[in-house]
Amino acid sequence: MNQPTDEHTSFLIWDYEGAPPKGKWIPILWKSYGESGDLMHSIPRLVEVNANALRERYLAWIYELGESNIKGKRLVDHLELRPGFSYWWMTWFAEKSNVYKSFQIIDVLKLLVIEELVGTVPGTTIILNSDNGTLAQIFRIWCENVGMAFEWIKKKRNGGQESWGRSLYRSLFYPIHMVILLTLYIWHRWPLKQQKMCQNIDDSADITFVDYLFHLDQKALTTGRFVSNYWTDLISTLDHSGLKINWIHHYIFHDAVSSSKQACDLIARFNQNERGRHSHVCLDGTLSISVVLAALIDYCRIVWMSLRLNKIKHQFFFSGSRLNFWPLFRQDWRNSMFSSDAILNCLILNQFERVIKQLPYQKLGIYLQENQSWEMALIYAWRAAGHGRLIGAPHATVRYWDLRYFYDSRSYSRTNRNDLPMPDQVALNGPAALRAYREGGYPENQMVEVEALRYLYLANQLQERTETEGNAGVLRVLVLGDYLTSATHQQMQWMEAAAQNLPASSRYTVKPHPACAIEPKKYTSLKMHITNDALSELLTDCDVVFTSDITSAAVDAYCAGIPVVSVLDGNSFNVSPLRGIEGVIYVTNPIELAAALLTAPASDRVVAAPYFCLDKGLLRWRKLLGLSLTETKAVEA
Repeated sequence: MNQPTDEHTSFLIWDYEGAPPKGKWIPILWKSYGESGDLMHSIPRLVEVNANALRERYLAWIYELGESNIKGKRLVDHLELRPGFSYWWMTWFAEKSNVYKSFQIIDVLKLLVIEELVGTVPGTTIILNSDNGTLAQIFRIWCENVGMAFEWIKKKRNGGQESWGRSLYRSLFYPIHMVILLTLYIWHRWPLKQQKMCQNIDDSADITFVDYLFHLDQKALTTGRFVSNYWTDLISTLDHSGLKINWIHHYIFHDAVSSSKQACDLIARFNQNERGRHSHVCLDGTLSISVVLAALIDYCRIVWMSLRLNKIKHQFFFSGSRLNFWPLFRQDWRNSMFSSDAILNCLILNQFERVIKQLPYQKLGIYLQENQSWEMALIYAWRAAGHGRLIGAPHATVRYWDLRYFYDSRSYSRTNRNDLPMPDQVALNGPAALRAYREGGYPENQMVEVEALRYLYLANQLQERTETEGNAGVLRVLVLGDYLTSATHQQMQWMEAAAQNLPASSRYTVKPHPACAIEPKKYTSLKMHITNDALSELLTDCDVVFTSDITSAAVDAYCAGIPVVSVLDGNSFNVSPLRGIEGVIYVTNPIELAAALLTAPASDRVVAAPYFCLDKGLLRWRKLLGLSLTETKAVEA
């Protein structure tokens, strides 16, 4: 990757959209997918070219950061919050949520690419065109360290001023932030305490499922019967098995269940309709004064631990690099140790300890796996309570650049000293997920293949898809919104611009993500139909699907045989679950989007190897749960 330089070489790092200005320098595009060559370099494109080495290097650094020696102890040991359980595994660093939290991880890898590309030749000049002050600080320190010249050209920011209320809130000390958020959290969720946790837990059940009170089928909301799009046909399989199940739901606010009072009523209806077969509780049903006080004590311990780790900033250098990444990660450290995230982590840990201890011995536990901080609390509480086997189930896709799913291979070794919390097995939903975990170095003997419960409808999707004569000559575009507001807004802006270059008769159907509503008044020039209909129905009536580079729904369309066009955003990684699969079209601007939407329906689609396991008999799930493969016990209607 290194390019030859002489003592008078200048590099212009262009951190804006559009083409960089011409001059006596080599342009480096910070956020654009231009063509890389001797005269210009695209950093997002070079990140993709060197993806394997960069990902491994970042995961290795996170492992080494946790193992770093500070005042004679490893960082993970400094942060031990329970015997054998380190709070380190609940921090933003260990979680590595580059898609939803730690967005600066892409900047880290871009900086590593630039360091190798530019080299460290004295006399070299780095010219940064950017309004990113943190980026400028890192470049300035780096150039000073290696003897290069640095110049920062900053444009005036566009957009309105931050509201006075927001500015005041941000200026408060972290403990005040924490108190405000904790008070609001308890205030909004206190109604869930009415569940009477002890009464709702079934002492005769010995299997527990942990999930979100989210992605509920519409039938669940209207009839009060538990129908989950996470578990789909497995619920009826469990019903007919005669097994009794405890369900622990992690409630998050969304439009379908918009208040804790509504969630409480819904849980009560689930329990009433289950007739003793399944028992449902919400994690927030454990809220009490004693739980809150225990969480506050843990929070104070974490603050004290972090104050003693004032030398942590010296650990933010990668091996073989002269770049200091502390300015980028300073906020993640504060969020993990002082902010509302820290107190919520403490609260969730104490909540799981309370509810898991109340369970009778459970021979099996299954939870939705995304390697978020709450899962680490669950794993610890499950082990501490002495329950049986625990299985993590990634419910959607395992994306290459979603770093939450991957760790340095050394993290999987067991030393019995604040190790990475791991389930006994990971239930992976098909060949793609198995391949991703294997390539990530996950222990082979702890992986098992199961059916993709959320995607079972795809087994018949190709047969169900029809082309109606009434739509002849009409381009039918299905837009699938994203979880992130920013990603969805970018999609809709591009779609609005691209529509100007598409036939006037084109039809646009938009399905928002359940957690991110779309307001039509923001995109008035786009005549669209917004719907919350099931994706399985929408895929039978479209010619092409347009998605962000994050959403897992792109796989639904691909497996259904529909052309997929996805955003490729230079501000992030290519987080598409279809990354590396031939036949998917990626676009970097609205002009490319319009061209792709026009040509994609007529192109030949390359059929890849199977992505999911779609056996509707659920033989693999039955085997994993110890259910009979041939007989089921009848359940009274």
